[in-house]
Amino acid sequence: VQLQASGGGLVQAGGSLRLTCLASGGVFSSFTMAWYRQSPGNQREWVGGMSSSGGANYADSVKGRFTISRDNAKNVLSLQMNNLKPEDTAVYYCKAVTRGDIYWGQGTQVTVSS
Repeated sequence: VQLQASGGGLVQAGGSLRLTCLASGGVFSSFTMAWYRQSPGNQREWVGGMSSSGGANYADSVKGRFTISRDNAKNVLSLQMNNLKPEDTAVYYCKAVTRGDIYWGQGTQVTVSS
């Protein structure tokens, strides 16, 4: 399984970005997927996740602003980020879990200016 995250960039506070994670290999519809982020000097933190059945959960810090979705036909996981804040600045990673194995994408940088 390979994961390729994209869509990061520089945005002003209050703006929006949409990240995507393209998966190849395996059966994407069976994957449990998640987004994580890591800012300098901090540990990687969970942003939110989506089960294979489509149920989503979010960290309190992003609830109401971020939305995770998946397109099983296109093998794509998305993260719609609205009302971005400077504290959302981080490298964002997607993660797949399947049959007990864990896979990570390469990360995409999101920078939110104040």
